[in-house]
This record gives sequence, C-alpha cells and structure tokens, in this order.
Amino acid sequence: MIPDFKDAKILVVDDDERLRTQLVNAMNRRGLVAVGAGDYDSAIAALEAAPFDFGILDLKMPGQNGLELLRDMNQRWPEVAVVLMTGYGSIATAIDAVKLGAVNYVQKPADADDLLAALERGISGPLGEATQDYTAPTLARAEWEHIQRVLADCAGNVSEAARRLGVHRRTLQRKLNALPPRD
Repeated sequence: MIPDFKDAKILVVDDDERLRTQLVNAMNRRGLVAVGAGDYDSAIAALEAAPFDFGILDLKMPGQNGLELLRDMNQRWPEVAVVLMTGYGSIATAIDAVKLGAVNYVQKPADADDLLAALERGISGPLGEATQDYTAPTLARAEWEHIQRVLADCAGNVSEAARRLGVHRRTLQRKLNALPPRD
C-alpha cells in the first residue's frame, strides 16, 4: 500500500450491502476513511456532501450503472481516482471504463487488498519494462472477448449482436450462457 492512502477518503459503491459493508470496514481498518453507497443517487449525494480522493464502483447496479456513475464523476469530480469492479468482466467493459476515466478495472471476487493494489497501479503512472513474455489468449477466449465487445456495441441487444456476428440468435445466447474461457 502506498503512503498516500493513509487517511485518504474513499467512496465504495456497490448494491450488494454485505460486500459494500465488508469493503468499507476493511478500508477503515487499513487507515482510510471509507464511506459506502448502494446506488447512483446515494453515491452522487455522498460526493456532493464531502470530497473524496478515491472511488470503487460496481458495474452492475439497479438503475444507473457504474459506467454512468463513472462518467458523471469524471465530469464533476475529475480529481477522484476510480477503480471499476465487476463480476461480469470483459475487455469491452474494461475499455469503456478506461475511456470514461477509470484508473483501473478489477474483476470480482476482489478484496480490499486487490482493490487498493489496483488503485496503486492505476495512479502510479506508466509501467516499467515487462518482466514476462506476452502469452496470446486462446482462440476460445478471443472469441468470447469479441462477442462481449459486439454485444456492448449493441447496448446488450442479443438479436442485433447475433446479426452483426453472422450467427443465429440462439447460438449466441448459448455462447453467452456458457462460462467465459479461463485463458
């Protein structure tokens, strides 16, 4: 953990009350001042009430989602470094998050240490020289990522995504219901 986190104020936004409470408590134990919010509106209210240094946002929430919150936070509070977390991870969503101003992206399950490490990596600047060789994704993984990107481009419309991919809608639905390939 970097020293700047000591006494920093962090907003944790997740609709899962149990996870949100665990993360807030874990952040407080690590010396941060953590505040939780369960949805877009309560997050905006918290941001308007007090300044924050960092934010951790869940992607999927009822009403306005984490990407919409991220967009609005970046417009009104650009000084807040944000990590987006999700249980529905894809490269397409990660790209959207970074384009909207997130400093990093974490896939659930993630604990407080994972999230703080993601914040640290996101605000520490450019990476140094690579320590590992690049390993190309498997064909199955590349296909799954491509499907997720096309689906995101179609705003989640499965029929339109199937048309753009040149596959039957049921075939696409079967692929979407399957677990993503490991690597």
